[in-house]
Amino acid sequence: MFVPSHYREPDSSWMADLIRENPLALAVINGSADDGPYATHLPVIPDPQAADKWPDDLTGATLLGHMNRANPHWRALETEDVILLSFTGPHAYVSPAVYEVTPAAPTWNFTSVHVRGVVEKIDSLEETLDVVQATALTFEARFGDGWDQSESVDYFRKIVPAVGAFRVTVTGAEGMFKLSQEQPTEVRDRVQKSFGGRECTRHRETAELMSRLPHTGP
Repeated sequence: MFVPSHYREPDSSWMADLIRENPLALAVINGSADDGPYATHLPVIPDPQAADKWPDDLTGATLLGHMNRANPHWRALETEDVILLSFTGPHAYVSPAVYEVTPAAPTWNFTSVHVRGVVEKIDSLEETLDVVQATALTFEARFGDGWDQSESVDYFRKIVPAVGAFRVTVTGAEGMFKLSQEQPTEVRDRVQKSFGGRECTRHRETAELMSRLPHTGP
């Protein structure tokens, strides 16, 4: 991912937070010359066994994911493959009208983290069940309404044979937080205020990130 210097993450915690808050990743592998690359949207969580031990640059961190075994992507995926996981955070269109200068050009503010890592496919049904349960627990705790999965474990066991789980050991990560850093302070403030006044949650989340961003531009 090309990341201009003024759009790099303020510190690595921003990358970890974005992954945790936006866990639906686009997983990409090269595939074969005949089939081309494979890409699948899938949920990804930090490995609960090591979730509190992420290094500053995420290198060495462990992530867990799963997909449908009927997916050709699963059949093409091999242990030791290099995988790219792309996570997208808050983003919003910036209208030139907010700049209050002419000429001006529109743009899009966005946040994204690209994680590269090495795949380990999980063959054991019990380990696969562990991944499914851990994923449900993680998401319910962060985004849910207090659902108790205990009465659904038998159902999980019935569907697990159709689930392909895998582990990714991170070899590198890059974060791009394009949030008007290159603009003068008064322009950034107008963009943030414009986003914060919208009904759209995505705009408000982008404004909240902008409010935390160190001012490094003009």
